[in-house]
Amino acid sequence: METKPWHRHYDYNVPTTIRYPRLAIHHLIELPANSYPDKAALHYYGTEITFWELRTQILRFANALAALGIRKGDRVGLHLPNCPQYPIAYYAALSIGAIVVNLNPLYTPDELGLMANTSGLTTLITFDMALPSIRTLCKNIRIPRVIVTAVTDFVKGFPVSSAKSLDLEEGWLHFSELLEKTPSTRRSKVEVNPEDPAMIQFTGGTTGIPKGAVLTHGNVIAAVFYCVLWGNPTIPLTPPERRSVMAVLPYFHVYGNIVVMNWAMFSCATQIQVPRFNIDEMMGLLANYEKITFFPTVPTLITALINHPKAEELNLAKKIGLLNSGAAPMASELIDKVRDMGIYFSEGYGLSESTSVGVSNPVLGMKKIGSIGIPIPDNDLKLVDVDDGKTEVPDGQPGEIIMKGPVIMQGYWNNPAETAGQLKDGWLYTGDIAVRDEDGYLFIVDRKKDMIIAGGFNIYPREIDEVLFQHPKVSEAVALGVKDEYRGETVKAFIVLKEGETCTSEEIISFCKEKLAPYKVPKLVEFRESIPKSAVGKILRKALREEEEAKAKQKK
Repeated sequence: METKPWHRHYDYNVPTTIRYPRLAIHHLIELPANSYPDKAALHYYGTEITFWELRTQILRFANALAALGIRKGDRVGLHLPNCPQYPIAYYAALSIGAIVVNLNPLYTPDELGLMANTSGLTTLITFDMALPSIRTLCKNIRIPRVIVTAVTDFVKGFPVSSAKSLDLEEGWLHFSELLEKTPSTRRSKVEVNPEDPAMIQFTGGTTGIPKGAVLTHGNVIAAVFYCVLWGNPTIPLTPPERRSVMAVLPYFHVYGNIVVMNWAMFSCATQIQVPRFNIDEMMGLLANYEKITFFPTVPTLITALINHPKAEELNLAKKIGLLNSGAAPMASELIDKVRDMGIYFSEGYGLSESTSVGVSNPVLGMKKIGSIGIPIPDNDLKLVDVDDGKTEVPDGQPGEIIMKGPVIMQGYWNNPAETAGQLKDGWLYTGDIAVRDEDGYLFIVDRKKDMIIAGGFNIYPREIDEVLFQHPKVSEAVALGVKDEYRGETVKAFIVLKEGETCTSEEIISFCKEKLAPYKVPKLVEFRESIPKSAVGKILRKALREEEEAKAKQKK
C-alpha cells in the first residue's frame, strides 16, 4: 500500500503496512500454549486455567462438537457471558470450520428468535441463568442441538452441574459432560482458509430486522495484528510472563472479541474474566493485581473507575498500563484526568462491519481531544459527500466515512440488498459523518442513522419505536438518544396517546422491559399532544433532538 498522509503520525515502531500470515483464528492458541504453557490463560473468580490446559480443553471440545455432526459452515450460537466456556467453545467451533454467531445474554426470546432464524443456527451453547429465555425460544424455533453450562462450572470449589441438576430438556446436552466423555486431543483436519467466514456479528438493521456482518478468519487475524502492533510503543515493555488484560468487555461484542480475547492469545496475556460489570466487585478485583498491562473499555466504565472513592487508596494510577477506549467518545475532562494519573490511553473507532477497528489515536504520539484519530495500517479511508456518496470533501467539510482494507466484512449474512447498500467496490459506507482537520485527524460530527450510543452499546431507535407502537394505548411514538453524563446518551421515548387514554411512564417502561434488552429500554418518557413531522408525515427525530439540546443548554 502506498504511503498515506496520516502515516507521518504513526508511533515510531508501528508499521505502516502489515504482512499477515495465512492463519486461521484458532491457531492463535498455539502461540502461548507453546511458549508459556504453564502461564495462566484465564483467571476466573480465583480459578486459573493455564494456556496448556486451555488448548487441551479446546481440542477436546472440538472433537466433541465434530462427533455431534457439526460440519464446516454450520452456524454455532454462543450465548455466554465472559467465562472459560466462551473461549473453549469459540476456538473449538472455529477449528472444525463452523461459523460462530455471537449472541448477547441479555437478549429476549423474541430478539434471539430473529437472530436464530436469520443465521440458521444448528447449535446453541448457552448457560444456566439464561435457561428460562432459551426454553421459551425453543418452543417457537427448532434448534437441533442445545448445549448448556453453568457459570460456576469452571470455578474450583464449586460443584460441577450436570444435565440432571439443571433439569435439562430431553436431548439437550451438558457442556462439561461432553468434555468429560471426549478424551481425544487430536487436532481437527478440517481445512480452514483466511477467506472462510468465522463470525456472524449482528448489528441493528435500519428495517428493524437485524443484519449479521460476516467476518472472515482473515478479517479477524488482520484486526488482531493491528491491535497488537498499534500497542508496540508500550505493551512490549512488559515481558509476556507478566502480561495481563482486563476482560470486562463482553466477548460476544466485536470489540471484546478482538481487542480482549484474540489480542490476549497473540500477546500471551492472562485474561482476568469479568462476567458482569459491578463497580465495587471490579475495585475488589483490581486490589488483587499489582499491574494490569492492558485495559480496553468504554468511557462509562473509565469514569466509574477513576471517580471511585477507592481509586486513590488502590493506587489505580500505578496499576493500569494502557487504557483503550472505544464505542463512544471520551469527554475531555476524563482524558485530562487519565493523563494526570500518568496512564497511557488510546481512543479509537470501528464497527462490527470493520471487525471493530478502523481509526485510532497513536499511543505515544499526537492525540487530539474529541478526535477518533487516524486510519490504522492498511485501512484506506475517505470522506465523501453525504448526498452523492462519491465526491471527496475538502478538509474541514463534513463527509461520510468510507473505508476499505483487510478488516472490512465480507457482507451481511444472506442479505444481498443490505450488503449492496453498505459495500460498494470494496468500500464500506459507515453512515458516520466526520470532518478531517489539517493534520488528517478525524472528528465525528453526526450519525446518518440516528443511532443511540448508551454506555458503549449501540441502540437503533427504530427498534424501540416498533415496540412502543405495540402498546395498546399508544397512537404515535418515537425514541431518541438524549445526552447523559454517565452513559453518554440515554434513551428517551416521546409518546402521543390514543384519544381518551391515560398512561404513566412506568407503564411504558415495564412494557418495553418485556420486549427489549435492558440497555434498550427507555429511561425517560415524555407524553405529548403531537410529534413534529415533515410534509409527507415522516416523524422528525431531528426536531426533537434540537428541542432536547436547547433544553440542556438552558439548564447549564
